[in-house]
Amino acid sequence: MCGIVGIVGKSNVNQALYDALTVLQHRGQDAAGIVTCHEGRLYLRKDNGLVRDVFQQRHMQRLIGHMGIGHVRYPTAGSSSSAEAQPFYVNSPYGITLAHNGNLTNVEQLAKEIYESDLRHINTSSDSEVLLNVFAHELAQRGKLQPTEEDVFAAVSHVHQRCVGGYAVVAMITGYGIVGFRDPNGIRPIVFGQRHTDEGGVEYMIASESVALDVLGFTLIRDLAPGEAVYITDDGKLYTRQCATNPKYSPCIFEHVYLARPDSIMDGVSVYKARLRMGEKLAEKILRERPDHDIDVVIPIPDTSRTAALELANRLGVKFREGFVKNRYIGRTFIMPGQAARKKSVRQKLNAIELEFRGKNVMLVDDSIVRGTTCRQIIQMAREAGAKKVYLSSAAPAVRYPNVYGIDMPSARELIAHGRTTEEVCELIGADWLVYQDLPDLIEAVGGGKVKIENFDCAVFDGNYVTGDVNEAYLNKIEQARNDASKAKAQAVNEIIDLYNN
Repeated sequence: MCGIVGIVGKSNVNQALYDALTVLQHRGQDAAGIVTCHEGRLYLRKDNGLVRDVFQQRHMQRLIGHMGIGHVRYPTAGSSSSAEAQPFYVNSPYGITLAHNGNLTNVEQLAKEIYESDLRHINTSSDSEVLLNVFAHELAQRGKLQPTEEDVFAAVSHVHQRCVGGYAVVAMITGYGIVGFRDPNGIRPIVFGQRHTDEGGVEYMIASESVALDVLGFTLIRDLAPGEAVYITDDGKLYTRQCATNPKYSPCIFEHVYLARPDSIMDGVSVYKARLRMGEKLAEKILRERPDHDIDVVIPIPDTSRTAALELANRLGVKFREGFVKNRYIGRTFIMPGQAARKKSVRQKLNAIELEFRGKNVMLVDDSIVRGTTCRQIIQMAREAGAKKVYLSSAAPAVRYPNVYGIDMPSARELIAHGRTTEEVCELIGADWLVYQDLPDLIEAVGGGKVKIENFDCAVFDGNYVTGDVNEAYLNKIEQARNDASKAKAQAVNEIIDLYNN
């Protein structure tokens, strides 16, 4: 999960890119980067850290130009070295920079092809650099001194033929324009929009979520379709083209469960409305299973579950209360690299309001349960605050399988629901009752609004990977890469490398 943005404006875009990345900060807190283009020269700043820490005034003053792209990152495997902060750059052809959200499932094969056939060097372990080199090679094959929109779209078509996985991309071709494109299954989100300047010109923006457009005064045009590309030239001409031969709409459903901001519109679906419907469906299940429930109060586990919890309480006819106060300066716990860090952070992140728990049967609502580390501690906090009984409901089904398309979910053995029944999970986390959303209900909640989406990537829940190339051997390989011990080792090595380089 990363955030991407690209802007072609009529004046310097550095501040707009910074503001957009700040809005997209929830999609990545590990690193941030911006590159701009002015009179054929590139100006780049990227480093580990939050947007506000990476970009100081002196950096912003150097990021001149009316065209640029930006990225916020967290690592999907292995490391968080500053060497892997984006955007990435290759000098041939033209000078291309690229920022990417997602994950390629055939990256090893591609890296071999790039070295042996394309004669290109990869300097990091990031699949984003691999994707950049594939795109650059295919554009170079056109053999043009000045690329046209036809050349750009042809290059994207060949990227789709070679790359497998989930990806949303913004790339800047120095002096010529910005291109955005989406994988043929539409797994990762990407939108584009426009705004009019006071002088009567039109500026364009590409971003991961519509909320970034809203905040900067851009009007959403639409989502990119699966396999589609948009190309905005340096002088403000916009072109779109379907570049995949057999696109299929299968967006990631977990975006609506947890990743996206509630004020975003994603694939025509309001994330806020989808989460309201999740609460409705969950309440219906609770009433089916326990029509004579003894729930006194519904309390959300901040923040993502709040919308679903509010509608659940309304449907059950019980009080909705805020029972936890959140420290907003602690990062998202399921993103944190080590189990010890996650355990420590929960107590720092949340504090219970005893008044709302004392002597009550409490239904806690979470957006999903991944490792179970967080909810186990929160349930204990509720008991310590005086709750008689602590129930837990999840707005999503049980997460039983790892994500391979760009979300840093743990390996299967680290998922608390993998190979366990609901009753076994309930016992492990210490709840008096555990209720999961049913997958058909989640699909109906997200895809059942005005915009009908029939197929989603639900692999984390059902193990069906939409690209068709994910097998047990691949999952075993990413388990090796993703387990906490490997991450801790890689992190330590990269910190030593960074210290030596600096």
